[in-house]
Amino acid sequence: MIYDVIIIGAGAAGLFSALSVKFKKVLLIEKNTAPGQKLLISGAGQCNYTNNCNLDEFLKRYGNRGRFLKSALFNLSNIDTIEFFDKHGVKSFIREDEKVFPESLKAEDILNTLIFCCRKSGVEFIYDSTVENVMYHENKFFTVKTSKSSFSGHNVIIATGGKSYPNTGSTGDGYKLAQNLGHKIEKPTESLTPVYTDNYGFKDIPGISFKNISVTLWRNNKKINEFRGDFLFTHVSISGPVILNNSRYMEKGDILKINFTTFKNSEEFKKDFENLILASGKINIKTALRKYDLPKRFIEKIMGLVNADEEIKCSQLDKNKRKKLIELISNYPFKIEKLGGFHVSMVTKGGVSTEEINTKTMESKIIPHLYFAGEVIDYDGDTGGFNIQAAFSTAKLAADAINKNLG
Repeated sequence: MIYDVIIIGAGAAGLFSALSVKFKKVLLIEKNTAPGQKLLISGAGQCNYTNNCNLDEFLKRYGNRGRFLKSALFNLSNIDTIEFFDKHGVKSFIREDEKVFPESLKAEDILNTLIFCCRKSGVEFIYDSTVENVMYHENKFFTVKTSKSSFSGHNVIIATGGKSYPNTGSTGDGYKLAQNLGHKIEKPTESLTPVYTDNYGFKDIPGISFKNISVTLWRNNKKINEFRGDFLFTHVSISGPVILNNSRYMEKGDILKINFTTFKNSEEFKKDFENLILASGKINIKTALRKYDLPKRFIEKIMGLVNADEEIKCSQLDKNKRKKLIELISNYPFKIEKLGGFHVSMVTKGGVSTEEINTKTMESKIIPHLYFAGEVIDYDGDTGGFNIQAAFSTAKLAADAINKNLG
């Protein structure tokens, strides 16, 4: 038997491409004993499956890969995705930050809908089978060899995901398959990951967060980027959206300078703070700093780092300690020791080179009738539903291209 389409990987991209193919002979091969394992843990099990922002904003959330994903996102937009699940009985819940979840806040509702639609379309599932090789034959069909058997198909979609959360089965299998077919693989690295820093001194204030603060990235004494967003201290690392979303740009040895204030830069804060000290000589520093809406425990921590007594008055703070206090509050330097590994990174940066994939179809430019969908491709989006949406959108675009060719 020769299948119309063989899809490798039953995650978000694999399932959505399978249900979108309009032909009966569709085979979906999954290495795990059940589909959608990573989908089940997304959004802490609540499945933030897309975002409600407009498409122009959407395209900005993929670093320099927005242009590559444009056709896919316009073909299946976030609104289309919300309507798809609504049509199948899964109502959406849109948070104030535009993140979209199933109303039930249960990832299994999203997964079960995808599986139901696949089964309704007659998709054949094979589980517990690792694809070891994909061979293309010049007479326009593929042989897909698994750990247990071999299958033939006219079209193949590789939707194996990246390397993030390997315990869910995402171990980078698709990279080897694509490479064997002649594709270039951009080095897979962690993205949407917390950052570990040298001599981390904030492990005793986990959970302290800051809204919309500025983070600058320095490398070899040169400022190379600046970001703004919400920041979080954990018991072992720095995190929060501003760190997670921009970890794709960071490397070991880089310096992150954090401005914990709402001032544009350290100089503006310095000017205001020194005026405050002059006007508030009898008030203790700890109380004066509360004017800047800094968390109490953070102020206490910074006071300790500059060896200043918590009850010291503004007029008693010497010049050196004042200078150090200003620096730590408005320009705190963190040296990156390492990025969180694949076991904690939400997505993978790197993968099958976008230069070798047709943006209008997700078809390989090297092997005809070979397609890619989802995180196996070299793109990575911000946190907030952008990566699952990209998986759905690239999957739908690949399926539509196959439908057109077979139709």
